[in-house]
Amino acid sequence: MKISLVLLVLLLAAAWAGRQGVSFRSSKVTCCPKEKFFHHKIPEAKILEYQYTSSSCTHKAVLVTLPGGMVCVDPGKRWFQKYLRKQKNPNSTSK
Repeated sequence: MKISLVLLVLLLAAAWAGRQGVSFRSSKVTCCPKEKFFHHKIPEAKILEYQYTSSSCTHKAVLVTLPGGMVCVDPGKRWFQKYLRKQKNPNSTSK
């Protein structure tokens, strides 16, 4: 009976952690200090992936993965907004 209760508690804890978005693999939050932002346009073909930084970070940023590593980008930059629109609508030919 005690083992069943322990297993039930562990199962409930795991389910709760999953709903809260908690990762047991990494609790590190990656933020970008303002002085580390990359200020030039990045060619779209070089962008492998991107992810927004946490809302708990001081500066809003996007971590952009390139073949040589990651850089921080201002998500409000015009070229990045254009890139996002193309990602959402790949058939678009707007300039």
